[in-house]
Amino acid sequence: MSKVAIYPGTFDPITFGHIDVIKKSLKLFDKIVVAVSDGENKKYLFDSSERIEIIKKALFNDLRLDKKKINVISFSSLTTDLCKKYKSNIILRGLRAVSDFEYEFQLAGMNRKLNNNIETIFLMSDVEHQIISSKFVKEIIKLKGDIKKFTTKSTIKSLKEKYE
Repeated sequence: MSKVAIYPGTFDPITFGHIDVIKKSLKLFDKIVVAVSDGENKKYLFDSSERIEIIKKALFNDLRLDKKKINVISFSSLTTDLCKKYKSNIILRGLRAVSDFEYEFQLAGMNRKLNNNIETIFLMSDVEHQIISSKFVKEIIKLKGDIKKFTTKSTIKSLKEKYE
């Protein structure tokens, strides 16, 4: 039986920090479901179908990661329901800094209360990627800054098209 992990997030847009977590998780699990949140409580730059396409281009075209090991989907349900659907008891979360921990700790606790068979695994991206956030990437590109150290070429292209 293959071990599947769910990596939920907004990925608006995907960054090298997200990608680092995905690459590390591929060493630990047979399959990763990159689950793009389609919740309505947030204002997104890209809609979920755009984000899925951006992620696929970044992972499979720019970085040539294994398509058989990564599934990119959108979801608007509870993450615990998504785990049931994909027969997974693992939720992956990336941590950048101590400031992320309190929110992530609460989220992991709530998910555990919803389904006590689910474990949340926290992975840290490498040091050079820990400061990257989608919010800052969008801000920098909006102000015509250089973001090539923060995300892939195809993602940069999508961002530039959005802001032109």
